[in-house]
Formats: sequence, structure tokens, C-alpha cells
Amino acid sequence: MLDTRRFVQGTDEPVWLGVLNAHHRDDEYWRAITLDEFLLEQERPGFDFEGRFIAELEGRPAGIVHAYVDRFRTDGQGYVRFGAVPELRDRGVERQLIETALGELKARGMTTAQAWTESSKEANIRLFEEFGFERVRVFSLMGMELADMRQGVGENKEVTIRPVRLDAEEDIQLFDWLDNEAFKEHFNYRPNTLEETRFYLLNNPVLRQRGFFFAVLNGEAVGYVGVGVDEEYNLQRNTKIGEVTVIGVLKPYRTAGVGTSLMLHALEEIKNKGMTGAILGVDDYNPTKAMGLYEKVGFGVKKKDLIFQRSL
Repeated sequence: MLDTRRFVQGTDEPVWLGVLNAHHRDDEYWRAITLDEFLLEQERPGFDFEGRFIAELEGRPAGIVHAYVDRFRTDGQGYVRFGAVPELRDRGVERQLIETALGELKARGMTTAQAWTESSKEANIRLFEEFGFERVRVFSLMGMELADMRQGVGENKEVTIRPVRLDAEEDIQLFDWLDNEAFKEHFNYRPNTLEETRFYLLNNPVLRQRGFFFAVLNGEAVGYVGVGVDEEYNLQRNTKIGEVTVIGVLKPYRTAGVGTSLMLHALEEIKNKGMTGAILGVDDYNPTKAMGLYEKVGFGVKKKDLIFQRSL
């Protein structure tokens, strides 16, 4: 018998984490998340503690779903994030999780729901379509070997790169402003609060080796980039991969080679940390044509994620 119950904060974290890690265990770019990492993520400003459910099949945890509401959004958009234990899939678990999440989002006043899945997971795609979701976006995970990094591909020779001083409030505020300016035309954008930006810069439960940098042109910061290394992922997967976590350039400077300079600097930083490869995520329909920049320096697509949406 399949039962779905609400998540009990302070009790169910290990259960949730067990299902989450089981759901992703065959995903190449996932590694097991620890309880400490999971708890730190929930300290994010505005994190939604409500809307979480656990599905149990004959008393055994079988699936989880979070009907997630971004407390800082004002457009009525909610999110469905679910996972199921692989051995218990195809027994109605995912269907009941989605039904529960949609009902929860509607009860909380949301007017639309978004969900995502990898393009290779055809069962999830069919399930979303049965529930009336339509595909609205495609994201790519791109990767490269750092030995293949290309130089002389249009970088701006007048740009200087300096570290973001994480102990300087003016740099945190500058990063916050640049990030909001650079991404305000992007899919699903809503302004980050300064508190969110500060938390993002100072706290990351997964990426221990991190760095953030400004691109400076004519004395003004016009772009930024962040890099990080998940040491535990590399240990579990026996690899040496770093990540370009974020990159943005102010609109007037996007054809001036600033992004190329930032990207090449980021790759050098990752290389200097002893890594041999790099990954990043990108919206395929990014208005800045970012995929072209990444391909130019040596990245190629590794996998695709699909974003689905429906009205409530």
C-alpha cells in the first residue's frame, strides 16, 4: 500500500536524504550528499521548509517530493522536485508524488508549476506530459578537458581580473548588483536579495575550494566569474573536475571579449587547483548566446536537462 505523508522537520532529514541519494545514484554527475551538507543548504535565506512529502510503500520510504515555493518570487510560480528509489519505480510512486505536489502548490496560491528532468529519462517526460506539462526550456551540462583549452579566441587584452574580497562588504554589494544586472533578461529571473548573495558567496555545502573574480575595464567592474571544486565528488568518481559556477557580463560589454577573458581566467584557476577537467551549466536559449562562448574555449555538451511547465 502506498501512503504519502508530510515531512517532519528535525526527524525526517535522514530519510529524505536516503531517498534523494538513491534516486540519483546512477547519475554520472551526482555524488552522495551528506546530512551536514543537506542541513547547511536549508539555511539559505528564504528556503521553503513547507511542501515536502515522503511516499512510503508498505512502510518503506519509496519517494520524496518538494512542492517548492520561492518566498521571494511574486509571480505565482512554484516548483515540483521529486525522486524515487529506483527499485520501487513504476509502482505509481512518481505519479502520486506529482499529484500531491500539484495539489500543494495550488493550495498555497501558486498559478504555475515547473519541473525538470534529464532528456534521457523518457518515463519522466511521458509522466509530465500526461499531467499536462509542456516543455519550455532546455539546459545543457557542458564539459571539457583543460588540456584542450584554447587561447587567442577573442579575449579582451585590456581587461584586468581581480579577486572578489569576501571580507569586504563593498565587494559583496558589487557582486550582488552585477549579478542582478547581468541576469535580469534571463529565464526564471527574479532579483537576488543582498542576503542571498552574501550566503551564496560565503557558504557552499558542496564546493569547498572556491573563488570569485571581477573583470575590470577602465576602472569599472563589468563582469564576474566563480569557480569551485567538489572534492568529495572527485573522490567518489575518481576524477579531477572543477566547475565554473557562475559567469556574467554587463550588457554593453558582451561583445567586447570580457566574457572570454573571464572564462579563460576561470579555467586557469581550476587548472591551478590541480584539476584536469571543467564543467558548467547553461540555458540553451540564453539571450547572451553563452553556449557559443563556451564552445569557443573548448566546452562540449555532456547532457541535457528539460524544463516543463503547466498552469495550475
